[in-house]
Amino acid sequence: MAAMTLLSTEGLTRSFGGLQAVKNVSFELPEGQIRALIGPNGAGKTTFVSLLCGRIEAHAGQVFFLGEDVTRLAAHKRIARGMAYTFQITSIFARLSLHENVALAVRRRAGRNLQQIDREVINALDRVGLAGRSGQVAGDLSYGHQRLLEIAMGLGQKPRLLILDEPTQGLADSEIEDFKTLIRGISAETTVLLIEHNMDVVMELADFVTVLNFGEILAEGKPADIRANRKVQEAYLGTVHA
Repeated sequence: MAAMTLLSTEGLTRSFGGLQAVKNVSFELPEGQIRALIGPNGAGKTTFVSLLCGRIEAHAGQVFFLGEDVTRLAAHKRIARGMAYTFQITSIFARLSLHENVALAVRRRAGRNLQQIDREVINALDRVGLAGRSGQVAGDLSYGHQRLLEIAMGLGQKPRLLILDEPTQGLADSEIEDFKTLIRGISAETTVLLIEHNMDVVMELADFVTVLNFGEILAEGKPADIRANRKVQEAYLGTVHA
């Protein structure tokens, strides 16, 4: 039986001045999939994801989540419906502890049940390998560990969809291996959309890959098919270390 479509777009378009950053993109993401979104710098990946999340408004087209048209829905309302995301620039609360950062995310969903919040915070931090640092001030973490804290904050929301923009940036090789294990575990309960430049991570983790170039979908397919695609090689893979 085919998986339910969790997220889709129809003709999604966004311009900045005279530049069309995203051009008429129609896209489908089935529930339960790890989808990688790749492409060269300036391809429109972060703009596209910002449109999905409601951080910026579309100039044309529609976004559907769980069968509902959410195109005009504010970002916080999309979060309440089951989206969670991290972006290239970390958005942690630097003066708060790790525990307090994740607790803020959990509280959006769990209300004021302090025991439940505490349990879920500990679980989220443990899953990303930061449980031993729960009392540490978040701003004192390395950049890579701040990215992991953001993922913990996302997990604390128990999302149907977790969107990660360059999550392995700043991670050491050993931490990247732990990250891959983490995402495989998350995928059993949460659909993952991964924007990533590390092709080893993409090829090992993704069930399916979408390639953006100049704001349009250049190709889609399984990782091996994308690696062998001549158009993708010319536009992107020839410029990165595979």
